[in-house]
Amino acid sequence: MERTLIIFKPDTLQRRLAGRILQRFEDKGLTVSGLKLMQIPRELAEEHYAPHKGKPFYPGLIDYITSGPVVVVALQGHRCIEIARTLMGKTFGYEAVPGTIRGDFGASRSFNLVHGSDSPESAATEIALYFTDGELVDYSPAGSEWVFPSDDT
Repeated sequence: MERTLIIFKPDTLQRRLAGRILQRFEDKGLTVSGLKLMQIPRELAEEHYAPHKGKPFYPGLIDYITSGPVVVVALQGHRCIEIARTLMGKTFGYEAVPGTIRGDFGASRSFNLVHGSDSPESAATEIALYFTDGELVDYSPAGSEWVFPSDDT
């Protein structure tokens, strides 16, 4: 079972889209294993986005992610990272196809609603930044065998 980190960025909360976006991940069969509302401190944002330090967009990214409350979500499921990234759509809302989160709710280059881990390695690192082991719950919802059959790994 794979896990990923999703962050509902400040524009998601300001636009009151968190519930609708979370529903899309759950509708696809992914399970919430951790969830919290928080304001990301600048130091944590800089640690999270350290791979982008020095790039022209880095200062704006840090200002944006720390500008208001966010919801951080640990999701789990088979191929969770791939599924979540497909659901999110292309980074820039104006390029994302309809039916994706960014395609349906975004049009901006700057405000892209959600962050999602891009690999199992980054997911593990990012989840550890926002959740302790005791804050994550591992469970299988009733009927999950109808979403992810045991032979469909």
